[in-house]
Formats: sequence, structure tokens, C-alpha cells
Amino acid sequence: MSTYYNKVKDYLLNLEFNIVKEDIAEELFVVENPEGGIANLIVDCEDPILIIEGVLFELNAEKPEVYKALLQKNREIVHGAFVLDESGKKVLFRDTLPLENLDQNELEATLNSLELLLSEYSEEIISYSKL
Repeated sequence: MSTYYNKVKDYLLNLEFNIVKEDIAEELFVVENPEGGIANLIVDCEDPILIIEGVLFELNAEKPEVYKALLQKNREIVHGAFVLDESGKKVLFRDTLPLENLDQNELEATLNSLELLLSEYSEEIISYSKL
């Protein structure tokens, strides 16, 4: 286990995130913050980076207008971005941060960015998931 793992865990707990699952061997956490609308968010220590990733919705069909809207929204997201998984069907929120000099404020900024995205863009996300 790297020294980063415990540091990230402490940050998550300080930020009052619930650790739903913890995999010490893989050095990852699954966290939630129901008040912020965050569920099943993966926080993965992949030295030299921290990966923060969570599924937002699944696309039922290829919709160029949805892809375009998500890419345009990426420009407004403070930290992180919309991405597609390997199958091209799941839309995720993803951000990466360097572990070497990671501080709590950086992790908090990413998590706040996701919470803001979910609160401001939730109607659109729900409508895209129904297409």
C-alpha cells in the first residue's frame, strides 16, 4: 500500500464522504455523498495519478446531438469532464490529479465541481439517459 492511499482516505473522510467500499490491494475507494448527489464514485490511487470517476448514465443509442451537448458542457466544467467508457455507451464524470503533491483542496475542488455539475445539469442528464 502506498503512502498516498492513506492520505486520500483521510481527505475523503475529512470532506465527509462515505466510503462505501474500500479495496486496499487495488488502492481504490467507492464513495458517496448523498447530500451532493454523488453515488458510487470511484477514487483510485494509480500512482502517479489519482483517478476520480463515476458513471452518470448509459446511452441507449448513438446520438450525435448528445455528444455535441456534452462536449460543449465540458467547456463549463471547472474540474473534470464528461467521458465515454470503452464501450462508448456509458457517460462518466472523470478527473485526474497528481498524487505526488495532492492536497485536500485539490480533491475537494474536483468533488465540488461534480456536485455543481449534478445540481445544475441534472435535468439534461436525466433527459439524455432516456434517449
